[in-house]
Amino acid sequence: MLAFLSGGFLGWSLGANDSANIFGTAVSSRMVSYRRAVVLISIFVIFGAFMEGERGIETLQSVSEMNLQTAAITTLAGALCVSVMTFLKIPVSTSQAIGGAIFGMAFLNNSVNYQVFYKMIICWVATPVGGMIITVILYNLFALLFRTIKPDIYFQDTWLRVGLVACGCYGAYSLGANNVANCAMVFTGPEEGLLTPSNAVLLGGLFISLGTITYSKRVMMTVGKGIVQLDAFSAFISVLAHSVTLHIFAEIGVPVSSSQAVVGSVIGISFIKGLHLIKYKTLIAVFSGWTATPFIGALLALLLNKLVN
Repeated sequence: MLAFLSGGFLGWSLGANDSANIFGTAVSSRMVSYRRAVVLISIFVIFGAFMEGERGIETLQSVSEMNLQTAAITTLAGALCVSVMTFLKIPVSTSQAIGGAIFGMAFLNNSVNYQVFYKMIICWVATPVGGMIITVILYNLFALLFRTIKPDIYFQDTWLRVGLVACGCYGAYSLGANNVANCAMVFTGPEEGLLTPSNAVLLGGLFISLGTITYSKRVMMTVGKGIVQLDAFSAFISVLAHSVTLHIFAEIGVPVSSSQAVVGSVIGISFIKGLHLIKYKTLIAVFSGWTATPFIGALLALLLNKLVN
């Protein structure tokens, strides 16, 4: 029962924190309503989890040998870490929270698969960088397209609204495909009474959806307005770049941070439009949260393990 509760709690926390990044820029630019955004995220995150979410479970389970109790402790530690950061309105990495917790327990039991763990760290670092690079490329491509077509204001506004919704749906799909492993890992395994991987990712997607619906607005506004104020075109590019970045790492099979992908894309926009637009106080808080997250996850896992044992 503890395993299912901790997995559900982490899925809810993931939905409340990370899924907000998908439509944060679109909602803050008033191109998509908050209500419509959370409904679309809820639907497509489940779809992405079911279609492509199993690959990430294999990666997380290969970091260390874990039994049901160990998996439950690491998942609960990750959930507590993300929930605190969500309350503080800081977008953090659920993948880093659970990854840090897994590493803490594995280090305690001397069972770390360092090859897999190093691969995860490289992907974590590459996520915001990839978001920035993809943003710069897409911004210039679509800017060239707009200059060539020269659409009127009405057509441009309609096109951007449709594009933001389409990219948001793709982003929700990518989030489910990439991040569901963080909470679904604890639902599956060789022990009796656990779920098959396909059923586990479906259940994980449902919990992420629940977190999106109930408590995602706080972080959504931080991402959408707190770092750089975006116009509609920049918001579209940011959402698309974030979605492509997440999907790439879903194909690799390493759960990475939706928060880092979208913040990387927003910073990429600022490189083009001017670094003076960045709100550095918010950005420093976000980077501090990223740095602290894996360590907090590891520390909480060790404390919970001591309490249980």
